[in-house]
Amino acid sequence: MKPRHLVLLALPVLLLLAACGKEAEPTGSGSGPGTTAAPVADVAVEGSPTFDAMTSRGKVIIGVKEDQPNLGYKDPTTGTYSGFDIEMANLIAAKLGFSADQIEYLPIQSANREQAIINGDIDYYVGTYSITDKRKEQIGFAGPYYVAGQDLLIAKGDTTITGPGTLAGKRVCSVTGSTPIQKIKDEHPEASVVEFEKYSQCVDAVLNGQADAVTTDDAILLGYAAQQPDALEVVGAPFSTEKYGVGVPKDDTAFRKKVNEILEAAVADGEWQTVYDATLGKSGSTAEAPPLERY
Repeated sequence: MKPRHLVLLALPVLLLLAACGKEAEPTGSGSGPGTTAAPVADVAVEGSPTFDAMTSRGKVIIGVKEDQPNLGYKDPTTGTYSGFDIEMANLIAAKLGFSADQIEYLPIQSANREQAIINGDIDYYVGTYSITDKRKEQIGFAGPYYVAGQDLLIAKGDTTITGPGTLAGKRVCSVTGSTPIQKIKDEHPEASVVEFEKYSQCVDAVLNGQADAVTTDDAILLGYAAQQPDALEVVGAPFSTEKYGVGVPKDDTAFRKKVNEILEAAVADGEWQTVYDATLGKSGSTAEAPPLERY
């Protein structure tokens, strides 16, 4: 398997000790993850309804993924969250003045992310969230903090799939509401599409023969392949550019500006390589920091 070259911002390492969150509503337990980054004191974000709500509530509720190894993953045994996106979410919370016990995760599937932000169910979303013009009609983005590319995960040894040009008649699985599944529908109608709510369900479908390939961003696929290297592999070269952003309320310009400042400072601190090596770097990929685009 060829190395994947992924692009991301610099972010400090945040050690996860405990976490909470469920699929429906926030638990309200306030048992967020531990972190080496102390919360910043006396933070103010003037004119931000989002920050005001967080402050009034006394905790931050972060939308995340829970089934993406090395990105946003919840250990089924310990309940601990880990991965690059989780650490980034913690960093933002700390720089906004929130301590570990004031952080709460809310796992949200791809198809429900915009509505969760619009409804105010979460304060911001960090979870392989590709920035698109269509999504920007409903929400705002800070970033990008990471750039990946769409690719294919298959059963190891399957020589019939080598890239998007070999998908005719193949069952390709991805998540409902995601940009990868829409790209397959639009650009590769010769493939048969299989949809689930979670990428882990697509991986299971490939393992049990119900699907021939999983398609999503290479960072996600590499995490699954690393978990089961004897059964799964990533093939071909990335065939898209996916810029990951932090999803925020559309009209809260002050909050979006503040998160951009946090991301920019993280790059300037020069700590991104450490967090990369501890998470996505485990796959053997290399990384560079993308330019902040300030949407």
